[in-house]
Amino acid sequence: MAEFAQHIINALILGGTYALLGIGLTLIFGIMKVVNFTHGELYTFGAYMVFFFASILNLNFFVSIAAAMGLGLLLGAVIEFSLLRKLRGADIDTTMLVMIGAWIFLQNAEQMTWTGVAKSVSHPFPVDPLVFGDVSVSWLRLFVFIFALILIALTYYLIHRTKFGKAMRATFQDSDTAALMGVNINGICTATFALGSGLAATAGALLGPVFVIMPTMGDGAALKAFAIVILGGLGNIVGATLGGFILAVVEELGAGYISSGYRDAMSFLLIIIVLVYRPTGLFAQKDRIG
Repeated sequence: MAEFAQHIINALILGGTYALLGIGLTLIFGIMKVVNFTHGELYTFGAYMVFFFASILNLNFFVSIAAAMGLGLLLGAVIEFSLLRKLRGADIDTTMLVMIGAWIFLQNAEQMTWTGVAKSVSHPFPVDPLVFGDVSVSWLRLFVFIFALILIALTYYLIHRTKFGKAMRATFQDSDTAALMGVNINGICTATFALGSGLAATAGALLGPVFVIMPTMGDGAALKAFAIVILGGLGNIVGATLGGFILAVVEELGAGYISSGYRDAMSFLLIIIVLVYRPTGLFAQKDRIG
């Protein structure tokens, strides 16, 4: 039981950052109908930014995370404004090819800038873990979990309790009618892509200090983000949150009780099962962001 409890604790902590990835992607995919292949690179960007600020410039760790979040938002806005706005109304194949090109460019830029050597991030938390009976958790991982939950709650509040969130949901449901009602569709799309990118960068900034940072780390993160969207159902923020935790639990239990080499295999086996029996996702809700 102690081993099982430890696996569940590890999964919950990882699930919070998975949820951030999934929420960011479901916002972009749901509102803009864009298959965002750069999502994983934005995750990697966040990890490298926290490394740059915390380990190279020796800034405060928490300030470094905030800076990585802000730069992730900014990079997302730049990508939307410079690439996607010009493709508004283009067929999905053209948009996908452009986003694949952006993904390759960003990954190679990270490779050239940071080399392929793995990086680690210094942090202010104690090395000795927090122990509860037979279960232990590092202070860093506990911080990651709490911070991720706060961001998930703030994102949900933004979408459901603010005028901006109402405009986002209106754009998702019917962009033409929303435009007639005075919604700035271009502004909403830029803000949506920036928000989704910022959440991905934040997930990278949080997990960068937990693991090592490499230019290719975003590839797996992007696959998991798409898997979470499939699990949770397109346009469902709560579904993306639950999907992130479910995926983390399946991965952790598969790695713990079968083999660590099957971590990704177990999660994508779950995706196949969901697609076969419930192709709209476990928590799909028709025509809404929520």
